[in-house]
Amino acid sequence: MNSKLKKLIGLSLVALVGVGLTACGKSQDQKGADQKTWTVATSGTLYPTSYHDPKTKKLTGYDIEVIRAVAKGLHKKVVFKEYNVDGQLTAVKTGKAQMAVNDFAISPERKNQFLMSSPIKHSFNSLLVRKDDQSGIHSWADIKGKKAAGEAGTNYQRLAQQLGAKLVNYDNVSNDVYLKGVQSGKTDLIMNDYYLQKLALAAYPNSGLEIDPDMYFVTNEDGKGEGIVINKKDKALQKEVNEELAKLKKDGTLTKLAKKFYGADVTKKTNVKNLKYFKISSKYKGE
Repeated sequence: MNSKLKKLIGLSLVALVGVGLTACGKSQDQKGADQKTWTVATSGTLYPTSYHDPKTKKLTGYDIEVIRAVAKGLHKKVVFKEYNVDGQLTAVKTGKAQMAVNDFAISPERKNQFLMSSPIKHSFNSLLVRKDDQSGIHSWADIKGKKAAGEAGTNYQRLAQQLGAKLVNYDNVSNDVYLKGVQSGKTDLIMNDYYLQKLALAAYPNSGLEIDPDMYFVTNEDGKGEGIVINKKDKALQKEVNEELAKLKKDGTLTKLAKKFYGADVTKKTNVKNLKYFKISSKYKGE
């Protein structure tokens, strides 16, 4: 097994609470475009999006290096603060952070509350199950009554709840806890981004789990790609970030980073056949 992947045993499939890095919250009245230093909220636990390199302990990942490249082009400094998903979004809302990066879907619901950058990643979703019996899931109807592992309030848990699954919500646990839960039968499935799940399995080749190749899906909440979350009032920052992202895409920087962290050019839209489409009802909270 790749030694680097093996050392990533402490990383989580979803954004979980991390240790906060030193930074001072900025007043919401101070616009990001006017500041010399940006405070950016992230998880520090979501491999390969936002995580700490096991050797150097340095915060890195695709989203992290994208925002660093944007900042460099705009002659800004960046300070990261680590939270769980709710904490990241709250930090942006309250002005403690100007932006949040953590594989955030450009969803209609999120766009009602925040400004979003242009997409920096395109993907689709997958179902991780036990390899020997597919956790008894051979169709979408089979999810009813099964135990779905995830983080409370995520679109994945909302969809699982909508499909009749029993939710097993985790917070601040490592990647191996999620995988061992499915392996042992404590849980039956994990819904998550395809690339994240693929890399998780590569890190644990003897997990006894697999991605079901016949149950890929997208939802109304994630079909527009992933982007950078920005405070609703900071349109100048959104414009500035998008202009720099366009330059980074044109000069190949985004593609280079995508291939480095995902092993694929996730900046391009995927062309996957037989994707199941789901519309997640707002009445399902994933809790």
